[in-house]
Amino acid sequence: MDELGIYLHLGFKHILDWAAWDHILFVLVLTLRYQWTDWKKLLILVTAFTIGHSVTLALSTLNWIDLPSDWIEILIPVTILITGISNFWVKSFHFKSKYPLIYFLALFFGLIHGLGFSNYLKSLLGQAESILGPLFTFNIGLELGQLLIVGGILIISFIFVSLLKVKRERYLQIGSVLSIAFALNMVLERILPIIK
Repeated sequence: MDELGIYLHLGFKHILDWAAWDHILFVLVLTLRYQWTDWKKLLILVTAFTIGHSVTLALSTLNWIDLPSDWIEILIPVTILITGISNFWVKSFHFKSKYPLIYFLALFFGLIHGLGFSNYLKSLLGQAESILGPLFTFNIGLELGQLLIVGGILIISFIFVSLLKVKRERYLQIGSVLSIAFALNMVLERILPIIK
């Protein structure tokens, strides 16, 4: 496997790694409100998140921005908390608004997640002479993994909402409460070592 293929594989593997499950949980809580029939809206949402994390992944990996990784690791579960809380404002699943708030949250929170991805990528690159190729293919790998996660979430949503007939609002609320609980735990685990 050539070097670029290795970074593609590493990006794909990183987003699907349970050690990085905070990113998986964010994608889950972000996409819970959607079903297969909302694919256009979901595509815009995922694209907004992709743009956000691609920007900071590139800027941080190129060392154009550098923020303390401890604080980034705290902010990532905060993005899950805010997104989970925002799900409780969903009262209709018709999504008529052309630019709903969730798109902007996905874009902004993507910036934070990109910084988290970059810490991992920078540790892999070491003293590599050129990082543009690895950066690009690592990002493509992340996207492929992210699309796999979104597909899995849509299948689970279909099972619960369409087959098991769980009310869509109830499904969204239960998934959001569980995500909020996990995110609160992550925030506490990550902030306690800093404030001690």
